[in-house]
Amino acid sequence: MTHGHAIEWIVGSLMKVDRPSEVVLADLDKASDDSTEYHPLQLTHLNDTLLAQLDLPAMESFWFTVKDGTKLQGFVIRPPAFDPAKKYPLKFLIHGGPQGAWGDAWSYRWNAELFAANGYVVVMINPRGSTGYGQAVVDGVNGDWGGKPFTDLMTGLDYAEQHYPLIDKSRECALGASYGGYMANWVLGHTDRFKCIVSHDGMFDAESAFGTTEEDWFNIWEFKFPNTQGGHPWDYYGKPDAENPFRKWSPSLYAKNFHTPTLVVHGQLDYRLDVSEGFQLFDTLQLLKVPSKMLYFPDEGHWVLKPQNSRLWWKTVNDWVDQWTKPK
Repeated sequence: MTHGHAIEWIVGSLMKVDRPSEVVLADLDKASDDSTEYHPLQLTHLNDTLLAQLDLPAMESFWFTVKDGTKLQGFVIRPPAFDPAKKYPLKFLIHGGPQGAWGDAWSYRWNAELFAANGYVVVMINPRGSTGYGQAVVDGVNGDWGGKPFTDLMTGLDYAEQHYPLIDKSRECALGASYGGYMANWVLGHTDRFKCIVSHDGMFDAESAFGTTEEDWFNIWEFKFPNTQGGHPWDYYGKPDAENPFRKWSPSLYAKNFHTPTLVVHGQLDYRLDVSEGFQLFDTLQLLKVPSKMLYFPDEGHWVLKPQNSRLWWKTVNDWVDQWTKPK
């Protein structure tokens, strides 16, 4: 209590895309003042010594407008030791969910700074379905998995290429997990603009994925056709594929268009998207003679959580991207 006014403080953790979590003390009065930039008091310094040895580039934000007038956000991270006279290959990260979002946050799995660390520009787009931009944007993915979210991603990447001359458009790789893995598979059948693809725990066949997930309500909700009470594959029996989202939005049915070298990653213990989805994708790529490789984890689920497995994941993924985007 000071001069009759209570000072309110809160202790919490704070992280950013280039800083893992540390404990901070925040003055709520100052933090709520929009007129000034407020920095809470950092109480712990567990990572200071390590961070002092690293070049972790700042994340830049940009906004773009898609054809229907919706404004969406994207982010760019430049490579360490960035040279403006050079052009760099690009890693295009696609988030999962689809109700999720990229932002100013540290990750121990898909870490944007680590993706940039070996000489890449990283671009991340928040397409329809992303959280944090209002309910209409969140709902924009429902029943439209490969529709507006796909064109949002491509439009955002077009914008980044036009406004960031450091990007080498001829050396780009698309990477995604979960819904991002689904979208990587959709990209595989709908554009040849990428030199390579990484598909982690993605949906390949929407009908088989419906029957093998532990999360029944999710697919029932996501695959309702507009203005219907559907959501099960049998609800669309006898209807043309154009009116059946389980077929209209299934990457498996566009396999004749698969040309891009693809790394498939899946875990045996994944109950969200069964390992058979990864096997089907890999088998299809092999039968089509598309350059492909599969990283299979017998002891991981929907996320790679064991440290040694994570190390193998990063090496395999980065080696794959290097193979197709960096000069021999």
